[in-house]
Amino acid sequence: MPHLPTRKIIHVDMDAFFASIEQRDHPELKGKPVAVGGSSKRGVVAAASYEAREYGVRSAMPSMLALQKCPHLTFVNSRFDVYKEVSTQIRNIFYSYTDQVEPLSLDEAYLDVTLNKKEVHSAIWIAKEIKKDILKTTGLTASAGVSINKFFAKVASDIQKPNGLTVILPEKVVPFVEQLDVGKFYGVGQATLRKMQDMNIFTGRDLKRYSQLELVMNFGKYGVFLYNIVRGIDLREVKAQKKRKSFSLERTFEENLKGEQSIMEKIDVLSIQLSDGLKAKDIKGKTINLKWRYGDFVTFTRSKTLTFYFNDFQTINRSARELTKDLIDDERGVRLIGLGLTKLNDEEKGGQLTLDF
Repeated sequence: MPHLPTRKIIHVDMDAFFASIEQRDHPELKGKPVAVGGSSKRGVVAAASYEAREYGVRSAMPSMLALQKCPHLTFVNSRFDVYKEVSTQIRNIFYSYTDQVEPLSLDEAYLDVTLNKKEVHSAIWIAKEIKKDILKTTGLTASAGVSINKFFAKVASDIQKPNGLTVILPEKVVPFVEQLDVGKFYGVGQATLRKMQDMNIFTGRDLKRYSQLELVMNFGKYGVFLYNIVRGIDLREVKAQKKRKSFSLERTFEENLKGEQSIMEKIDVLSIQLSDGLKAKDIKGKTINLKWRYGDFVTFTRSKTLTFYFNDFQTINRSARELTKDLIDDERGVRLIGLGLTKLNDEEKGGQLTLDF
């Protein structure tokens, strides 16, 4: 393994953030399955408590399906103003330790504490103190991962949820990734996982048998990332917030979608998720953008600019539906749909958020 500068990276991820806030503010919900979002026919789960997750309820799941899985599920309306306020409290805690903070969303962030404001050498100590500060300030628990780079810190933070702290020391990085299931690699989706399994790749050790060229031929640019990761290398820096120019999300489907009804149902779900995400960040935009990829990988992009700023579901959904006109082709089907806003009202704020890796 080449000599690399040693960094101390922490990934902090709040535990069931939205649902935990609702359980904190409504004690009668503690210990019960809770979903944040609308319970209507077109509703979507924005977040689920750990009690709900035991029944298979997940974020982005249609509310009707969630109720089928957990008939005694309690739905509560989203309160994004509250979630954003709590997120600001948490972020202020991060900044009391370092300015090198890269938020990924309202409830998680990377911190580079190699050099820090407390002038302490132990990243483990800092992670413990941050968890204590968050609990004292907000009444909520967080899980943290500590390691030498972003990949291992993020993987570590998910190992002992909720309220966990996992450390992957420098000398343990390569042995850890060699035994790690590739399904737990950050960025490996279902399609990539199936392709890996077809190649008899189930762990990092299996992945390590392939050359960089072979991985690139099979996985494109992501192959370079995979080649380095199984050798413990991730050179991505923790990037402090930058000027935001867009806010977007996209979904790749397991099977190519066909039929106007099923496609429009996905447009509805994406519109809800985009609207919720924008409201959580208090962001509006004037231009809506559609990305559309057919089953044969031919891709189209379309956009529409309005005369006013918007982030409401109705405007997003109506505009998205208009942009799909003449694109539906049942012979090819649609493999990917993306929605996003540009010409934002918060371009002085930072941090572009993309909901898919």
